[in-house]
Amino acid sequence: MVAALVKAAVADAFVTFMWIFCASSLGAVTYVLASALGVAPGLPSLLITTFLIFLLLFIFGFIADLLGGASFNPTDTAAFYAAGLGADSLISAAVRFPAQAAGAVGGAVAIIEVMPVKYKHMLGGPSLKVDTNTGATAEGVLTFIMTLAVLFIILKGPKSVIVKNWMLAMSTVSLVVAGTTYTGPSMNPANAFGWAYVNNAHNTWEHFLVYWISPFVGSILAAWVFRFLCPPPPPKQKKA
Repeated sequence: MVAALVKAAVADAFVTFMWIFCASSLGAVTYVLASALGVAPGLPSLLITTFLIFLLLFIFGFIADLLGGASFNPTDTAAFYAAGLGADSLISAAVRFPAQAAGAVGGAVAIIEVMPVKYKHMLGGPSLKVDTNTGATAEGVLTFIMTLAVLFIILKGPKSVIVKNWMLAMSTVSLVVAGTTYTGPSMNPANAFGWAYVNNAHNTWEHFLVYWISPFVGSILAAWVFRFLCPPPPPKQKKA
């Protein structure tokens, strides 16, 4: 059991490191591609970002499966546990969450180091733009909607992996745009922690409430709603 926990933690740390590294560069990559293609800011640029997120989700989904179900978002782990899905326990979650947070810190530090100077101003994680209570509410609601969308798309959505990832990408971009003027947003405590650590803002109550407590509450509530709407089938009775 210990070996399995260590393996899961290492896989989560690696995947989270790579996700933060790649996802944090989306702003710069979108800008470069939009400039090269002569695309104006606004909806056309947003479509480029959506396509890039679609590619990342597709690639990272494949990598995560190869690593035995690795995850780069603690709220996803919590949601699947609350929905009665997956093989996680409270013990495994307690091991995986710190690993994901550590991977996020590494990814944030790494992308800062390698990003060209002229694009470094495009880096940065979520930041609170409203008062703490409003931000906590916004982050919780956004994570609730995102988690519910993830559960329905993955478990009840189309069979096509391509269509599923495109739906996930559109959902992500839509909610990020909706939450930009509130919390960033993050909807991923590990991502928020990585950038908060880099900015020495990771040990504040504001960060803990907005980017950890609220997303977890939102994701677990979404899992309970999903479980209520789509209850798992009853276990089959063994024949005597």
